[in-house]
Amino acid sequence: MEHVYFDHNATTPLDDKVLEAMLPYLRGRYGNASSRHELGTLSRKAVDLARQQVAALVNVQPSQVIFVSGGTEANNLFVKGAASYLKPAQVAVSAIEHPCVAKPAQDLARQGWKLRKLAVTREGQINLADVDEALKEPTGIVSVMLANNETGVIQEVAAVAERARRARAWMHTDAVQALGKIPVDFAALNVHAMTVSAHKLYGPKGAGALVMDKRLQLRPIIHGGGHEQGLRSGTENVPAIVGFGAACGLAADRMAELGPRLEKLRARLEQGLHELGAVIFGERAPRVPNTSYFAFKGIVGETLVIELDKAGYAVAPGAACSSANPEPSATLIAMGVEPELARGAVRFSLGAGNSMPQIEEFLKALKSVVTRLRSLTAIAV
Repeated sequence: MEHVYFDHNATTPLDDKVLEAMLPYLRGRYGNASSRHELGTLSRKAVDLARQQVAALVNVQPSQVIFVSGGTEANNLFVKGAASYLKPAQVAVSAIEHPCVAKPAQDLARQGWKLRKLAVTREGQINLADVDEALKEPTGIVSVMLANNETGVIQEVAAVAERARRARAWMHTDAVQALGKIPVDFAALNVHAMTVSAHKLYGPKGAGALVMDKRLQLRPIIHGGGHEQGLRSGTENVPAIVGFGAACGLAADRMAELGPRLEKLRARLEQGLHELGAVIFGERAPRVPNTSYFAFKGIVGETLVIELDKAGYAVAPGAACSSANPEPSATLIAMGVEPELARGAVRFSLGAGNSMPQIEEFLKALKSVVTRLRSLTAIAV
């Protein structure tokens, strides 16, 4: 049985045009981009073009784009690279950050830094009053994601960045879940650094970037031959980087059409969810157009995901990176959701290939599954 895919926040399928751009560099154009011969020069030109494409999508100069292996490495490079350059002070991160920001920040707390988690509202938005309170302490690093990977809620990054700069702190945003879904403008966000990744916008896994203010000084976390302006040593993954650039080019062309279309699909989905009695998290806050995060009281999210998988639908129990963890979502707990309800959370994330007929069929399947699970719960009671 071929599954209908509703888990695009975990990863997206590789676009055919992206694959087409990558294929020459997986076959005949296999040169090392640091080599001086013709094959190396072809690879270097391809990397340079991709850098321009990524830069154009986020409104920066190509020299501000540092290619790495993905969002996790980019986040670690900023947090650890900044901490190695600065004197220990406070590191302030939102309570809903992805683990690849939260865990490096926790690690700094073992190295003389003071970790401060910034509170969010019940709708999952950063609490600016708590940011103001936190920044009364000497602060070196602030990191607040642009769009949450579970709820899809868009954060007021520019407002946080203004406060961070006044406090003379370095401001970073993880924009992985926002890129390609909403306009992302580095200058407008007023941040010092930003993380982006290819495989969330129909590009390949294994490519990402840290976008940086030219005046920012970081220490590398990977040492070697001095690639990527000395910040990320290692032979460039040319096919993946080329794919990243191509995906960014496609995203720039498609975003104006794709966003409203996905928002219409989500509106129909959530109408059906309400009719079935679901609780939708963060629905009153601004969200990226493709994401819905919901739960049914008395039904465990993992169970619902398994039953929907059997019915031919791929959804996720919260964040894909933590799906093996039986604990309730840290994001939902930070939002004040009761642990029992949080354990029921299911994330539904749309993509370019989804359609209204798929939503209608999904709602029928969901109604059947939920009705059966509720009856089993009633029998058990």
